[in-house]
Amino acid sequence: MTQIPSGLEQSATTHLRNSRNDSADHLLDGRVVLHQPESGYRVSIDAVFLAAAVPAKPGQKVLEVGLGTAAASLCLAARVEGLDLTGLELQPELAAIARRNVKANGREGVLSVVEGDLLHPPPAISSDSFDHVFANPPYVADGNVSPHPTRALAHAEGEAELKDWIAFAVSRLKRKGSLTLIHRADRVDEILSLLRGKAGEVVIFPLWPKAGVAAKRVVITARKGVRAPAVLLPGLILHEPDGSFTSAAQAVLRQGLAIP
Repeated sequence: MTQIPSGLEQSATTHLRNSRNDSADHLLDGRVVLHQPESGYRVSIDAVFLAAAVPAKPGQKVLEVGLGTAAASLCLAARVEGLDLTGLELQPELAAIARRNVKANGREGVLSVVEGDLLHPPPAISSDSFDHVFANPPYVADGNVSPHPTRALAHAEGEAELKDWIAFAVSRLKRKGSLTLIHRADRVDEILSLLRGKAGEVVIFPLWPKAGVAAKRVVITARKGVRAPAVLLPGLILHEPDGSFTSAAQAVLRQGLAIP
């Protein structure tokens, strides 16, 4: 997950410390309140860009796999009203924080938090039942795994590998439903191979750190049971030469606009 660089965090969030060993952050210029641990697992801008890429419409059923503290789902709910959202989270401590965030944002009845393992899916998340599924799957960070157990489990692949995440996500989609992922750019070929025969109309949207710098993250969308050629879009440049966010990035991070 791309962490908001120190010194630039205020460009995307406001940050308040409190006495409960967590912090109350605000995403999308204050439209989303996010409680999260002071140490360990913390949200990154990946969650905001992931939410901005989900092509959901009011009245549709949407599933986030790997809910975490619910940052992405709450950003999506702030952009698209009238969704029926469900989030699946493996770690009980993160699921508990997610429920707190749902309440803090007044999204009870909009976002349901389900604890469970995608390798042993809970009955509440049935196959072929969602219009959209989205996820920021854990990735192997070149052996640089955090010593904090919650953060390590959220960021590094464990028993559930990338192939399991993608297979589970596709299995939960209705026919012609959309899958949206954000992941490392150096794993695009693996993701495309895992989608082959399951989903098509693939769209690849690079997130360039700066102009002229290779992308580290990509957003990928695909549709279940659809056959169409893949498309590589121009993508979006995140930072100006001085390190500040570009106006295009600010439009997503602060205004909550969708990725085109």
